[in-house]
Amino acid sequence: MRAPRFIESPASAAASLAAEAAVGLAVRPARLPPKFFYDALGSKLFDAITELPEYYPTRTEAGIFATHRDAIAAAVEAAVGSDVTLIDLGAGSCQKAERLFDSCAVARYVAVDISAAYLRVTLEHLQQRHPQLDITGVGLDFSTRLALPVGVADGPSLLFYPGSSIGNFAPADALRLLREAHAAARGGALLVGVDLVKPTDLLEAAYDDALGVTAAFNLNLLRHLNRVLSADFDVRDWLHVAYFNRPASRIEMHLEARRALTVNWPLGTRRFDAGERICTEDSYKWTRDGFEALLREAGFHRLHTWVDARDWFALMLAVT
Repeated sequence: MRAPRFIESPASAAASLAAEAAVGLAVRPARLPPKFFYDALGSKLFDAITELPEYYPTRTEAGIFATHRDAIAAAVEAAVGSDVTLIDLGAGSCQKAERLFDSCAVARYVAVDISAAYLRVTLEHLQQRHPQLDITGVGLDFSTRLALPVGVADGPSLLFYPGSSIGNFAPADALRLLREAHAAARGGALLVGVDLVKPTDLLEAAYDDALGVTAAFNLNLLRHLNRVLSADFDVRDWLHVAYFNRPASRIEMHLEARRALTVNWPLGTRRFDAGERICTEDSYKWTRDGFEALLREAGFHRLHTWVDARDWFALMLAVT
């Protein structure tokens, strides 16, 4: 049976990740990028979050795919052709991309994710379900630069970035990533999920669920930091905080110190006062017109947009 190929970023990336964590803890207020959520446990916790009743993005996006399946497939074929290389950014469990395999005539699948260990296991199971498919896994952090390994995609490709992950980038950074995606598509297209502005209570519940799964996901970042930095965070000292900053049009997630404390690691230390916070995620919410304008500014010139009946979420195909 065919086996998935796997390409992982250099081992030196671990040192780079540690340095980035140390810098994020040193600034005031402390700030860490969402990439630190995604160790093996964090990836599994996020999969659990997508099953929660409060977390509307996954099921709303899935509903758009189900309702507009034929129209999406036709638009993809017109943009990329009938022999599709699908490049899945932030692939995670690969479930969303798997739904496209048949409808979009996917011949080659490239799964890109920062959590390399989790991705390896996922792709082994995926290959068993799709033995005919050419599958490549890429362990890569593309949050600062989207640079795919040479030979991963030689012609026009469909880049796939679902689930509103683009919202983790501030507008200027989102524009940079979209420009890099335009180049990486090599004359193909980008299919991207975009979370739209909606009432505050719906947004805040999605990031602070009643079961506390999102809180566990947020707190697990500290355990990940302990491994990356050899730090001594105690998750019991921290509280999950999430709220919608409407003027900035973003959800903010933080970890708040329950007491005054000091965190140590071999090359540094950081004192936190009681109530002091570490920002762990910004998730920007867009209007449809605003994100379409951003795609055009990034160089895409043909756009197809599908939304759900409540205008909660948009799926956009942007053609180079």
